[in-house]
Amino acid sequence: MQLNSNEISELIRERIANFDMASEARNEGTIISVSDGIITIHGLADAMQGEMIELPDNRFALALNLERHSVGAVVMGPYADLCEGMKVRGTGRILEVPVGPSLLGRVVNTLGQPIDGKGEVKAERFDPVEVIAPGVIDRKSVDELSKPVTKR
Repeated sequence: MQLNSNEISELIRERIANFDMASEARNEGTIISVSDGIITIHGLADAMQGEMIELPDNRFALALNLERHSVGAVVMGPYADLCEGMKVRGTGRILEVPVGPSLLGRVVNTLGQPIDGKGEVKAERFDPVEVIAPGVIDRKSVDELSKPVTKR
């Protein structure tokens, strides 16, 4: 069957009209080395100090060493199966953990995820792990000495 130029033009117009141009900005990179829980990533140009980097299998790493063409990150969990060439993604979120009364008596990992088998932590809010300490003037002064504890 032969298509004439009118049919081809109509087909092209229809495809253009129905073209879905949805796009999403993503900060992606590639692991270029893995060594003792430290990964080096190429391609995360917009990474921030302390940013959570999403790894395969819903794991995370913490960006700590920002260089011109690479990012060094500490893996927060098992890393034995990570290898060069794997894709990772910047989350744009600084490491934060759940805080509040719901954490009393709970055991959580470095990401604030429960590991005590008591179900999900229902946090009221999340706070960043790294915060600027209050100035010396704003702090409460020490008004009692603590005794050193010695074992016999």
